[in-house]
Amino acid sequence: MTRSTEHAGDGVLDVHFIGNATVLLRYGPLTLLTDPNFLHRGQYAYLGYGLLSRRLTEPALDVDGLPRLDGVVLSHLHGDHWDRRTRRRLDHTVPVLTTPHAARRLKVVHGFHRTAGLRTWQALTLRRGGVQVKVTALPGRHAGHRLLRGLLPPVMGSMLEFGPVAGPVALRLYLSGDTLVYDGLDEIADRFPAADLAVLHLGGTRLPGGFLVTMDGAQGAELARRLGPRLLLPVHYGDYTVMRSPLDAFLTAADGIGLGDRIVHCRHGRRARLAGGSGAVPTVL
Repeated sequence: MTRSTEHAGDGVLDVHFIGNATVLLRYGPLTLLTDPNFLHRGQYAYLGYGLLSRRLTEPALDVDGLPRLDGVVLSHLHGDHWDRRTRRRLDHTVPVLTTPHAARRLKVVHGFHRTAGLRTWQALTLRRGGVQVKVTALPGRHAGHRLLRGLLPPVMGSMLEFGPVAGPVALRLYLSGDTLVYDGLDEIADRFPAADLAVLHLGGTRLPGGFLVTMDGAQGAELARRLGPRLLLPVHYGDYTVMRSPLDAFLTAADGIGLGDRIVHCRHGRRARLAGGSGAVPTVL
């Protein structure tokens, strides 16, 4: 019996933090990848308008070492979330769930024809081997200033709801995407019960002129307070030169508002296994 079959339907999610915002998710026989970024240390990601950022870390896995994927959840089309190695070497038959803006380019320019562009609150379900994941696109805002938002690619968060086919939701995972905190995110808590795990894109990314375009430590803690997830996994920090807010800033801010005990301390390259339910304690490998 294979490991995937053995764990089908056991309600346990395996989370492998590859680096930046790239996370490999396995739920029984179902496997997803988020925001694929496989550039190596020293290589440059293109962020648009001539802006480059050098990678400071090494991904824990190369694109050629990926398992069979049932889908990719892509928050937006930026060079540190969908890079040239991904574009050239990822299986072009894998479904990609992303924003309508990114979907158009991935289909027409890059040949990923099984890409679905999801509008905010729109959902799509993937199934394999008796289990499924329903992916719902959530609001996100990549910048505070309206003019700057118009220059950056649209971004989405995602709610991933895992469980048996035709059965109840067993586990919810929230992916923030590269959003800043704003009042439009409060509707997430209104529409969904608290997630079992929130994967928060942090780093305090700043563009020339000092414009903040991803959450710093204080904003990450504030979003966690607003949405109230059971557990918190910080990602997207310390990987590129444009990231100015270290992980410690988030840990301090979260601890300061009483959320320190919710943090899953799963650093780059590590794995965590967690089950749904308020009493379940994650295991970090």
